[in-house]
Amino acid sequence: MPRSETIFSPQGLLSEHLDNFRYRPQQQHMSARVESALEQRSRLIIEAGTGVGKTFAYLVPALLSRQKVVISTGTRHLQDQLYFKDLPAVLDIVKTPVSTALLKGRANYLCVHRLQHHVPRTRLNTGHAAKKIRTIRDWSRVTRTGEIAEVDSIGEGDPVWPAVTSTVENCLGSECPSYQDCHVFEARRKAQKADVVIVNHHLFFSDLTLKQEGFGELLPQADACILDEAHQLPELASDFLATTISSRQLTNLGEDVIAAQIEEAPESGAIRELVSAVNWATADFLLALDGRRERTQWHEAVASAETGEQFDALGRSLDRLCEELSVLGERGKVLARCQERCEKLVEQLQQFSEPPEARVNWVEILKKGFRLHSTPLVIADLFQELIRGYQCSWIFTSATLTMNAKFDHFQQQLGLADAETLMLDSPFDFEANTRLFLPSIQAEPNSDDYNRLLLDAVLPVLHANKGRAFLLFSSHRALRLAADSLRDGNEFNLLVQGEAPRRELLERFVKTERAILLGASSFWEGVDIRGSALSCVIIDKLPFAAPDDPVLAGRLQALRESGENPFRHYQLPQAVIALKQGVGRLIRDEDDYGVVVICDPRVTGRAYGKSFINSLPQMPRTSSLDEVVHFLCQQESGHEVPCN
Repeated sequence: MPRSETIFSPQGLLSEHLDNFRYRPQQQHMSARVESALEQRSRLIIEAGTGVGKTFAYLVPALLSRQKVVISTGTRHLQDQLYFKDLPAVLDIVKTPVSTALLKGRANYLCVHRLQHHVPRTRLNTGHAAKKIRTIRDWSRVTRTGEIAEVDSIGEGDPVWPAVTSTVENCLGSECPSYQDCHVFEARRKAQKADVVIVNHHLFFSDLTLKQEGFGELLPQADACILDEAHQLPELASDFLATTISSRQLTNLGEDVIAAQIEEAPESGAIRELVSAVNWATADFLLALDGRRERTQWHEAVASAETGEQFDALGRSLDRLCEELSVLGERGKVLARCQERCEKLVEQLQQFSEPPEARVNWVEILKKGFRLHSTPLVIADLFQELIRGYQCSWIFTSATLTMNAKFDHFQQQLGLADAETLMLDSPFDFEANTRLFLPSIQAEPNSDDYNRLLLDAVLPVLHANKGRAFLLFSSHRALRLAADSLRDGNEFNLLVQGEAPRRELLERFVKTERAILLGASSFWEGVDIRGSALSCVIIDKLPFAAPDDPVLAGRLQALRESGENPFRHYQLPQAVIALKQGVGRLIRDEDDYGVVVICDPRVTGRAYGKSFINSLPQMPRTSSLDEVVHFLCQQESGHEVPCN
């Protein structure tokens, strides 16, 4: 019997050391399969339902393997939880001499060179920004890690941070005069020496794609890569494999050119006029985009003569800056790096002047800027090309990877048809502790009356449950309409996405009586509230992606042209996995209970509704409000919460 499997047995080490340990055969089975995959250097995909304990199930065999293991998860928050909570707990139990490291993206670390050489030549030396820069300078003299999160007095999103942190574009690498003092280099050096390295998906893909350009440092040494929250990978891979140009990149290039010119070529002030021309052209192009949808197909965005002309003008201004930098690039390392960045931007802009092949070109319009994207329509071959060179085991795991108990969609997206698969149901008793309420709403989800009828259907549940509910919406517009309606004459304490930071909303939700949290996409996953604070999750519509999204529209058209059914092969499985994430917010612990309400009448009225129902945990279904209220009353009585 594999050693990791014995650790998870009823009399194993976990049972001996953890007071709240409960034997779960699913967890034991998962650990054995992970151990086997590590030994055989194979590919394994695991869907582990809520409560399986997948984190421990892969950490134990990873630590016992004595291999170099890179573990990647979805967010920095989960990354910190893995490193500071789960990993020490497992190490304390298995007593294995394993070195570990936590590695974050370069934007999380101070760049000593930019603080010393770039900042003094910018506008950050006046007003409120100057005070923040002084704070950062004082901190820079004492910090050991250079992690900007240590500076509590300056918020994470403060505009001062980009000036004192590096990007792939502006980093000088080993040619930097401050290279030996570089916090990014030091963090990576420690990670290279560690046996187990915890990263997040953004950093993972950054390293993976940089390897294609000769800069990847971490993954080539790995014996195994374990990717948690793997349902996020297809979209993230698509983002990283896309070409993206932003107005911020253009502006930052100009700022860096001027700062470098002052230091490395002070007599060449004429280049400032070229930088100014790029800035004006960027602003004019943004102005020409005014009135377009937030995400628009490129050919639609430049359909007007004005927009096309402004884009061409932007390209010409960047060409002229590039020509001047080719002369000044010999004057210093920073100017040379700026020349390389400018040439790359010119090359990337050219992609938007040509018909895309197997890609979709589109523009994202922001409040104060824009991003141009050229996104691949199919990523399977590109992803396989990225990972093919690593002769290590690949383990992908999440609570939501299947539709109708099949991994086909996930495997097709990433080209993992040859991978082994394992599906493990949740050990929680959904039959006893939950109900799936499917109210009868006599309106189509796109009708004007739908939101009003939805609230009429769920208000009795909210009253019976005394709030303590998430209302998850498929659009921000529907969220705002519901928030406005619920504010009128209801006794609930509303917490609405966008009115406070996500973490603050969740903290207030747990502490506030009769709380209802209204959230859109970011609250459908990654939220872990246990106990009676949350006992109802209400979902307004089946989470089909907006069909006018430019990337989705491009992919659906490509599927049609290849003779496949785009709804069945793409839209439906994507929506099923998203719904599973939303439903998964309810039951987070063995003693949790509650009701999931899916309001969309298509669940029962359309044939494809069965795919949604069949992919959810086995919750008793009902369309009876009385039955739901009775169930909640029973559960609350059993949990010492009085019924009305």
